[in-house]
Amino acid sequence: MIDDSVYGTIPLPGAAHGPRVSDVEEAVRAAAAAEIMPRHRQLAAHEIIEKSGPHDLVTVADRRAEEHLTAALTALLPGSLVVGEEAVHADPGAYGALRGDAPVWIVDPVDGTRQFVRGEPGFCTLVALAQGGELLASWTYAPALDEMAVAVLGRGARLNGAPLRSGNPEPGAVLEVAMSHPDYTSDAQKRALLGLRTEGFAPRSCGAAGLEYLGVARGRLDAVAFNWELAWDHAAGLLLVTEAGGTQTTLTGEPYRIAGDNVLPFTAARDEATAKRVRDCLRAGGA
Repeated sequence: MIDDSVYGTIPLPGAAHGPRVSDVEEAVRAAAAAEIMPRHRQLAAHEIIEKSGPHDLVTVADRRAEEHLTAALTALLPGSLVVGEEAVHADPGAYGALRGDAPVWIVDPVDGTRQFVRGEPGFCTLVALAQGGELLASWTYAPALDEMAVAVLGRGARLNGAPLRSGNPEPGAVLEVAMSHPDYTSDAQKRALLGLRTEGFAPRSCGAAGLEYLGVARGRLDAVAFNWELAWDHAAGLLLVTEAGGTQTTLTGEPYRIAGDNVLPFTAARDEATAKRVRDCLRAGGA
């Protein structure tokens, strides 16, 4: 658990302070303990449902964890709203809260549902707090791996309490990039992503997005390149990477916007030079 002396409370625009970082961490851990881990490797067939197709799954753990987090997080910050993956699936209009003025919790209860369904450990719970389009804090929790990464705007990032630094790739090293699978992209985005299949890069399809961002933040992965922009997959990880010393950019050179309308694909990387190299390859592939 994060020591309150490290982060304290979350700074909120126009308010003295928000909830304590440690209280949010406790809420995330509690949701995973109550709703996710008891069902890991214990799911019945009827508890797994396809949404848009066989690669877009939801389980009873996703839904109940999101309900648990929604109640806990709004209690910690009265007047806040929640943009959760499952709630938005039921009511797409709920995504519009990201364009408003109220503080918004962005929640992916089980990022990496396919891995979770297969009984693998590579899944996580993602929570971020944003207001006015700005990311303020984030939590990336991989309960099966016993890893909790926390970031607060302007205060750095930590993994299990230890500072996170993305560092820089070794000069001349082949860059490992986790990217969206080309099979699940538009033709233009597929061409852009294929621009990474060039000398000096070792691209691969991504696993759970939150854990790929953690890989960048801890310097084990050089960059990610994604063609979808749903905030619950990216908000927590983008703040984690930038607070660890990394950077991010869309294809036009502008920062990713959590409310949408980004020019895709976009990248997050260990340092600015790596981000520029990835962006230049994406541009070249899409030209």
